Amino acid sequence: MTAADDATIARWLAGHPGWRHDAVRGALIRDHAFADFERAFAFMAAVAIRAQARDHHPEWHNVHRHVTVAWTTHDAGGVSARDFEMAAYGDTVAAALGAG
Repeated sequence: MTAADDATIARWLAGHPGWRHDAVRGALIRDHAFADFERAFAFMAAVAIRAQARDHHPEWHNVHRHVTVAWTTHDAGGVSARDFEMAAYGDTVAAALGAG
């Protein structure tokens, strides 16, 4: 697995509003706000199931109805195709749960 270059990351970000690239961490990061803790937890559970199946796990932080997710591929030393895939999946789950 290789890390994506800056141009590839920029193109991906252009099509995925709400995400940002932390070049220092080599990660894609997004903050999700849900209506309540139950929906935030449902988001985390759904993403966790897919992450386990893909053997690719997020760094995340949850406080009440807010979840911050970071995707990075440590073996690649930055953002890889696996991170793009999981971030996009998380967006689909978040949208289905009414994240703002």
